Amino acid sequence: MQSLLPSIYPMLKLTFGLSFRQIGLITLVNQITASLLQPVIGVYTDRRPQPHSLATGMGFTLVGMLLLGFGPRFEAVLGAAALIGLGSAVFHPESSRIARLASGGRHGLAQAFFQVGGNLGSAIGPLLAAFFVLPYGRRSIAWFALTALVGIAFLWNVGNWYKQTAVFNPASPSQPAVAGPLPRRQTRAALALLLGLIFSKYIYLASFGSYYTFYLISRFNLSVRSAQIHLFLFLGAVAAGTIFGGPIGDRFGRRRVILWSILGVLPFSLALPYVGLFWTRALSIVIGLILASAFSAIIVYAQELVPGRVGTVSGLFFGFAFGIAGIGAAVLGELADRTSITTVYLVCSYLPIIGVLGFWLPKIGDRR
Repeated sequence: MQSLLPSIYPMLKLTFGLSFRQIGLITLVNQITASLLQPVIGVYTDRRPQPHSLATGMGFTLVGMLLLGFGPRFEAVLGAAALIGLGSAVFHPESSRIARLASGGRHGLAQAFFQVGGNLGSAIGPLLAAFFVLPYGRRSIAWFALTALVGIAFLWNVGNWYKQTAVFNPASPSQPAVAGPLPRRQTRAALALLLGLIFSKYIYLASFGSYYTFYLISRFNLSVRSAQIHLFLFLGAVAAGTIFGGPIGDRFGRRRVILWSILGVLPFSLALPYVGLFWTRALSIVIGLILASAFSAIIVYAQELVPGRVGTVSGLFFGFAFGIAGIGAAVLGELADRTSITTVYLVCSYLPIIGVLGFWLPKIGDRR
């Protein structure tokens, strides 16, 4: 449902006569809402776990979808974007904790498996927009709100299972506080390096999520439907990369996955603005596959740096990722208005250089 918002940007641009700057503003409102609230909610739920916050988050998304389908003005679209972001902020901190509780000790696999659901949804969004929303109009988006009702029912049951775990069981013995593997100063430095890597990864991903269809339409004269199918291929590669990154990190160490998944994209990102349509498609798939493998490894690496603070860490990193993506989309939209959409991809092609920060990450538990 969340992925339908960027997938219908071409429709919104035509319906409301929007500039690229306004398209970026929609992404900014959506991502900033999620990013500002997510760390706060993570800190709160670490202290007071909320078993039904997942269903509550889905409820906010439901209202946002209805407003997106029927909102009469650009301001209503911004309100819908904010509600969808709020749903994400409420959902993610506790859902990361539940995924970890259900992992059986394979934390990387569980985090990747959890995130790949969202990435698969993001990949399917452009297809739904191309074959359902475009033919039947913007109001058809409201039908997707019905899936939120099904989601709420499932998530309510997940919350009931969560209530039976040791997190809520006062009869279970209290768990001693677990010290982190590094001194506090080194832990803070490592977290700062991870946030720098998130900065590189998510601004580059924002250029695809918000503007890839416009780039393909402008440079290769593709139709909107064809451009959305290309976006689906990229997002499908992102989903595949996510599920591979978690278990590979469990097996070979998360630091290695983080380092090579971001820096390893650089040759392909530098080539992308200069190739034809076939190689644009091929390179986009390779970029999505490699780049996406980093995030689950980053999340679990950070959770290992700060043990016992799963909600806080998840809220911080999901929130920062969404926030920096929103800011990046707004800035890139302004750049596209002032120059061209091609310039956006020329500038973004250098972002994976920031992956060199991975060399300074401490080696914690690299052999498993």
